[in-house]
Amino acid sequence: MPETALKETPATADDRLIMALDVPNVMQGLDLAQRIGDAVSFYKIGLGMLAGGGMALANELKAEHGKRIFLDLKLFDIGATIEAAVRGISAFDLDFLTVHGDPQVVRAAQEGKAGRDLKILAVTVLTSLDRGDLDDNMIRPGDLSEIAVERAQRALAAGADGVITSPNEAAMIRALPEAKGRLIVTPGVRPAGAALGDQKRVATPAEAVRDGVDHVVIGRPIRDAADPRAAALDIVAELNSPQAGRPNH
Repeated sequence: MPETALKETPATADDRLIMALDVPNVMQGLDLAQRIGDAVSFYKIGLGMLAGGGMALANELKAEHGKRIFLDLKLFDIGATIEAAVRGISAFDLDFLTVHGDPQVVRAAQEGKAGRDLKILAVTVLTSLDRGDLDDNMIRPGDLSEIAVERAQRALAAGADGVITSPNEAAMIRALPEAKGRLIVTPGVRPAGAALGDQKRVATPAEAVRDGVDHVVIGRPIRDAADPRAAALDIVAELNSPQAGRPNH
């Protein structure tokens, strides 16, 4: 595969946009990244890709094409296992890794990545969930947004480098003293008019950035577009529009 398209990252990319490479295997991932070319500099690789060579794809995009990589594994286990897993993952020189936002998990992840630049991002409440889902999962009563903000506060106090949250809670989390200098990364972001898919708590890219989000994660609206590169560039333009209120300087 020609490498030039992937190596031209700085021309148009804005790393506030993280493209979710939700495809089955390495070859499809590389093909999509080639089609997008210099419009995206930051890619998310998640559990769905893991068995299809996700780590190999992460390494290739990072080492050979200069892309930033967000490994979205949402780790949750006993402390010793989390620490060992993160220690192994941190050796790959990736950029972001997700764990569940329980304080003991966050602390173990920070122990595991000691001395590395890997950012540990804590999941608050999945953007595909609503209050009915929390009831089914026996999670305490209360407003979903309040629970997400409290989980973010506890995760940040435990040492998380940032949080994963829906756009609905971004402004409230940004206002927390614990969030100063920390990252807010937001899935559940959809350009105006895009299908919601399985997301229930969403916003547009401009709305998310205006509310204090550092990175928006967008997959299907780019992946499924007739021209993925053009779709990515449209989102970059929105991130830098007056509506966003926070142009990338």
